[in-house]
Amino acid sequence: MTVEGKADNLMDKLVALCKRRGFIFQNSEIYGGINGFWDYGPLGVELKRNIKDAWWHSVVRLRDDIVGLDAAIIMNPRVWEASGHVAGFNDPMVDCRGCKARFRADKIFTVRFFSEAGQALHAEGVEAGDAEQAVQAAQAKAPSKARRKLQAGYATRVYAPGNEPDPEDKSICPACGALDQMTVGRKFNLMFRTFVGAVEDSSSMAYLRPETAQGIFCNYKNVLDTSRVKLPFGIAQIGKAFRNEINPRNFTFRSREFEQMEVEYFCRPDTADQWYRYWRDERFKWYVDLGLTSSRLRLRDHEPDELAHYAASCADIEYEFPFGIAELEGIANRTDYDLSLHQKFSGRDMTYFDDETRERFIPYVIEPSGGVDRTVLAFLCEAYTEDTAPDEKGRPQPRTLMRLDARLAPIKLAVFPLVNRDAMPEIALKIYHEAKAHFAAFHDDKGAIGRRYRRQDEAGTPFCVTVDRQTLEDQTVTIRDRDTLAQERINASAVVAYVRDKLKL
Repeated sequence: MTVEGKADNLMDKLVALCKRRGFIFQNSEIYGGINGFWDYGPLGVELKRNIKDAWWHSVVRLRDDIVGLDAAIIMNPRVWEASGHVAGFNDPMVDCRGCKARFRADKIFTVRFFSEAGQALHAEGVEAGDAEQAVQAAQAKAPSKARRKLQAGYATRVYAPGNEPDPEDKSICPACGALDQMTVGRKFNLMFRTFVGAVEDSSSMAYLRPETAQGIFCNYKNVLDTSRVKLPFGIAQIGKAFRNEINPRNFTFRSREFEQMEVEYFCRPDTADQWYRYWRDERFKWYVDLGLTSSRLRLRDHEPDELAHYAASCADIEYEFPFGIAELEGIANRTDYDLSLHQKFSGRDMTYFDDETRERFIPYVIEPSGGVDRTVLAFLCEAYTEDTAPDEKGRPQPRTLMRLDARLAPIKLAVFPLVNRDAMPEIALKIYHEAKAHFAAFHDDKGAIGRRYRRQDEAGTPFCVTVDRQTLEDQTVTIRDRDTLAQERINASAVVAYVRDKLKL
């Protein structure tokens, strides 16, 4: 099996587990679904909330220099004119004449054939693995004439998306593999439009926000005046954003409705570089601390030619998903770009007066902005594990488990009565209800004990407690560790304290 095939297989297994165990469901599934929208089930919503809580605890509650905000999703349309989204928030869009699929133009590979058979694959401006994947896709899906040409061993040069095509280049459709069937690119604004009020005309048109940052910038003065904060200080927000993506893909990674967690950190211009480096390193450590410790996590500084027009510097925290390396969070020095624009368009004073130096200036902004849904997906990918574990008779059996950090696990403790008689159910329920007052717990009395363990392993539950016959004799229970499979006997009255200590609560 190819590397690509293994990655696809892993992603298929993860998607299946997410549905089977209630992490993530396709939105509107009973009606055939809708592309780019996902629903979080009972386990998924707990995992997502735990990630958001861990982020909020880290950037707000443990600090004295950051306060919170929850801005509305719909804002005055002039906000998006000032920010440049109305005029410039566009993606180039192309369609395949063959299969009618739609893609961003900068995601289309082009390929050129050479007459010398048997030459090695060449790649220009693109990772060799991506180039090979593009050619393999064409070999698998292209019409017969093109497929014969590819399979005959003609040397092939694959060009990176966005490179200027040569007249000899042939585009490859990512969906059907058709060659040279792409339409000319055209602009496509990614903002969702809606209307406010009873009349649907241009005067009542508004937008679902494509990012959460502008709500912070518009409230910068309100926070400054009411919270009596002083530079440097930050405003944190977690909230939904919406982008009418041309081609949502890779499960929940690129969706049309998504959630962001970000800080806009305001500082003096002459300290911006220092704070940029601080936040770049601080945010990377946060992911490592919660379990993304594998070699698949990396911190990448942007090259000068890939910086956004408003950014003096930027770095991405990236993760190697089964479908490739992609961004989890960006940390950018946005300079005074946003506040200056809003001052210009609104006519409101956005300057900060420094009591010590008696200076008045527009602060620079450092923005750590992460995707909640992408972060959830990264932790799910990192946690997915297949190994073997003994069954009730000690025979090794394959199992699937989610090695989530216990702080993120949707359920912290599962409680089982070995059998539903002899006072075991009553003792198990007592432990369960006591635990629920402190952390997420689950009670399960259905099926063989081995199957109950397997269900909790797939849910990522770090600890399982079993009430058995020995409990009736000495009031001890068996507590099992998800990862090591180690079991120990502890007093039933000590279960909650045991788990709280392990969770560092």
